[in-house]
Amino acid sequence: MSVTKDGDTGRWMSQIRVTDWTGKTIHKKKRGFATKKEALQWERDFISQSTGSLGMTFGDFISLYVKDMEHRLKPSTVASKKWLIDLKVTPFFKKIPLNEIKPTHVRQWQNSLTSYRDEHGKPYAQTYLKCINNQLTAIFNYAVKYYGLKENPCHKAGSMGKKKADEMLFWTKDEFQTFIESMKDRPASYTVFMTMYYTGIREGELLALTPSDIDFEKKTLTVNKSYQRLGKEDITTTPKTPKSIRTIPIPDGLCNCLQEYMSHCYGLQKDDRLFPYTKSFLYHEMEYGCKASGVKRIRVHDIRHSHASLLVEMGFSPLLIAERLGHEKVQTTMDTYSHLYPNKQVEVARQLDGIMP
Repeated sequence: MSVTKDGDTGRWMSQIRVTDWTGKTIHKKKRGFATKKEALQWERDFISQSTGSLGMTFGDFISLYVKDMEHRLKPSTVASKKWLIDLKVTPFFKKIPLNEIKPTHVRQWQNSLTSYRDEHGKPYAQTYLKCINNQLTAIFNYAVKYYGLKENPCHKAGSMGKKKADEMLFWTKDEFQTFIESMKDRPASYTVFMTMYYTGIREGELLALTPSDIDFEKKTLTVNKSYQRLGKEDITTTPKTPKSIRTIPIPDGLCNCLQEYMSHCYGLQKDDRLFPYTKSFLYHEMEYGCKASGVKRIRVHDIRHSHASLLVEMGFSPLLIAERLGHEKVQTTMDTYSHLYPNKQVEVARQLDGIMP
């Protein structure tokens, strides 16, 4: 290790040679430090990160964590994870050595998030808080498993937020009809929301659809990929889970809607994206339609819930709904929509009455 000062610029430079945790020798040089103290601190941080020392800062550890995840998760998943960590986790813990983060630090971080209010006085959603907390827990679980951290401070600190929202928002069939009427003069948006409501597919699955995924003879729509915009790059990956790859029978009305839309897409090739938009387009159009129609505001993803609630109301089984939605397990369907089924118990009793002597 050596720290030297450039006589011409007055800036400091560090040169360092270390053996990393795999046994590989690394030589690193970095210029441009304003002070000797900064150069020495950079050396200490670099040594900690390279050797896998638990004395490395949280910020340095996150770099290692994300780099490892890049080899194991989809690019879209890594990007979403990194975005959330960079925005809500790293700023608080960045400069603290990993092995000095205590449950009290975690509690202080949680309190800063639970006490947040936007300009309208609204807090973060409970499900969002839970999602952020899960990210930090996963990071420390990783440190315990692979870097020998003694314990996960999140376990003693406790959690925050809720796994499920207190109330699931969705549209009834009448509400959807009111909404979709207001979109008739916007053909692309009209077709987008018709497709989502009558198939229950996810946003990424919708945006990845191509003409070859629609079979008008068999009246089916096949889901085999998912789209996401990362930065300025369009990324198409496999769907969320293996069961997400599925073929969905679609009603005649949706077939006609898709055919009409595609007939006006001049030059459309079989492998072109049917809806060459991003998720932000969907959010913007959703907001427009809600304001124009006066129906309650729900998320774009809630259209998927609206489809599921429609199927429950029509009397279809959880197994069939799970297959149509691409859930990996029927239990997922039951956990998500079980509150809609009690309303059916009265109908069961009524029909049993009808067959009794």
